[in-house]
Amino acid sequence: MPLTTEYHQPVLLTECLEALNIQPEGTYVDVTFGGGGHAQAILERLGPAGRLFGFDQDADAKDNAKALNDKRFTFVEANFRHLKKYLRLYGLKQVDGILADLGVSSHQLNEGSRGFSTRFDGELDMRMNQEAPFSAKDLISTYSEEKLHRIFGLYGEVRNARTLASAVISARSNQDIDTAWQLKAVVQKYAPRGKEFKYLAQVFQAIRIEVNDELKALAEFLEQVPEVLAPSGRLVVMSYHSLEDRLVKTFINKGKFAGEVEKDLYGNELKPLRAVGRRQPYAASPDEIARNNRARSAKLRIAEPNKSMNNEQLKMNN
Repeated sequence: MPLTTEYHQPVLLTECLEALNIQPEGTYVDVTFGGGGHAQAILERLGPAGRLFGFDQDADAKDNAKALNDKRFTFVEANFRHLKKYLRLYGLKQVDGILADLGVSSHQLNEGSRGFSTRFDGELDMRMNQEAPFSAKDLISTYSEEKLHRIFGLYGEVRNARTLASAVISARSNQDIDTAWQLKAVVQKYAPRGKEFKYLAQVFQAIRIEVNDELKALAEFLEQVPEVLAPSGRLVVMSYHSLEDRLVKTFINKGKFAGEVEKDLYGNELKPLRAVGRRQPYAASPDEIARNNRARSAKLRIAEPNKSMNNEQLKMNN
């Protein structure tokens, strides 16, 4: 059964498929399955012996996976931070390509009950894994002013983060903040004039990242990629905000998330991946952005194993 694009319209689909350099008999992983748009397109390029694994922790994604009904496809109900563990369970040490389409899906944003969107009212949830014990409502009702200040500033890049944190503490002392619009009513008073929508999006983004531990999960995933990716394999990552893109870019360029790239005694850089192409990150065309507004902020990065590093260096670096 073909999947529809109502759940989530794939961004930079053609570019992602070309970047993966799909081999018909290869094994690939879509670590953010979502609505299955990218996965379905990958399957169309695979031969009878090809394999595709789709990771996602969202229950809705699991339902979408059933529609593929393809014996070459395996759905893994897990966060991509557990990539290596679950591939080992299926007897896989290495794969030929890994695709990650980061962030929140169109469906999650459009489903008011999930609490991700500033456009629809619903309970403050924001959990990508709906069985997780900690929600956005828990965060807003229990975090200290210091912790709220930290996440608004760090993950939302909100300039008046301290003032906003104090306002949330004050508002919740008078009334519980249980829904997206109750939070929106508090937050929008502190938004710069003319930039209300962007400000709200930044605040909601900050809460979502904290609730789902997104940046730490991304870092853990990236650290596993060099060991999981075959020597001729490709890593393809799409991000939608600077915090994600910075992590991806830094890891590809330096093999770690802080400090300068390490070198051996001969001055050779000890980084397990190398960027593919000279003009990264790649962006969507004006035509695609006109068709799909979500594509406007997409940044695509492509990497492959650094063949100048031998196996011993790679193990030492990990």
